[in-house]
Amino acid sequence: MRDHASEIFDVVDENDVVVGQASRADVHARRLLHRAVHIFLFNSQSELLLQMRSKHKDEHPLTYTSSCSGHVDSGETYDAAAVRELQEELGLACELQRLQKFSATAELAMEHTVLYRAQSDVAPTIDEYEIDFVRFHALDEVQAMLDRDPQSFSPPLRVLLRWYISTQSAT
Repeated sequence: MRDHASEIFDVVDENDVVVGQASRADVHARRLLHRAVHIFLFNSQSELLLQMRSKHKDEHPLTYTSSCSGHVDSGETYDAAAVRELQEELGLACELQRLQKFSATAELAMEHTVLYRAQSDVAPTIDEYEIDFVRFHALDEVQAMLDRDPQSFSPPLRVLLRWYISTQSAT
């Protein structure tokens, strides 16, 4: 488990240009713009792995979130953060496809966010302090869950899922 208290993030402006550094606690308390990655992990049946955030999370505990997500550390690239988070949260290493970059908004937790897609049938190994459980769901089931109870999803996941589902149905 990472020591979240010692994490230092790059503080960025609305154009995602670094303007300084600050601790995780300071970035969140002052709602400063910073960076994050989210990964949608699919199995070979095209089912999406959703993660239930643990009760220990400081933001949106016990809500669904992306298969894997996390902050980009100071000096780290989005791509490097995605590889690191996939290993830390799910114990996996697999090819990542960069899908879309989203500008920071309140709904995205003041985070410039890059969404990745990965595929694996390897069983994830979760950090039970960080993650309550993970489970694969068909995308139509995820859409029905989102429609029925949007509050059970973290705000960033709602944004990313709506984008993903709308772009996938258009292709």
